[in-house]
Amino acid sequence: MTRTQALGAALAAWLVLAHGPARAQEPELAWDAVAGERTVTIVTRQKDGSWRDTTVWLVVLDGQGYVRTGNTRWFRNIERDPDVALRVGEAEYRLRAERVEQEELRERITAAFREKYGGMDRVRGWVARGRPNLMRLVPRPAHG
Repeated sequence: MTRTQALGAALAAWLVLAHGPARAQEPELAWDAVAGERTVTIVTRQKDGSWRDTTVWLVVLDGQGYVRTGNTRWFRNIERDPDVALRVGEAEYRLRAERVEQEELRERITAAFREKYGGMDRVRGWVARGRPNLMRLVPRPAHG
């Protein structure tokens, strides 16, 4: 292996360790194009540094993607490290999860989940306890 090849391999390894499971050439996420997906996979970093894949529901409201959970392991992972990856089909996007606290927006997001998932969403509401954690998925800052 030449020195250039070794440096390239080291850089690739560093990118994976520093930036998680996202691919080097990431597609741009068009929320309206994925709005019809029933489920997507959110990838979070666990306490031990390993990655956790979780299948979740997704809604798109006003051209922005949102996910929701209770007090789950993947939510606790996001509290520690809001940088996530979102897999939609074969594509993967590096994003950041931001909690939504504004009550009017929370109500609109909840209504969007009800509209999209219907009776399944109502059942989830009966089973889930407490206030759900609603998260906006946004692009990561250039440095992250």
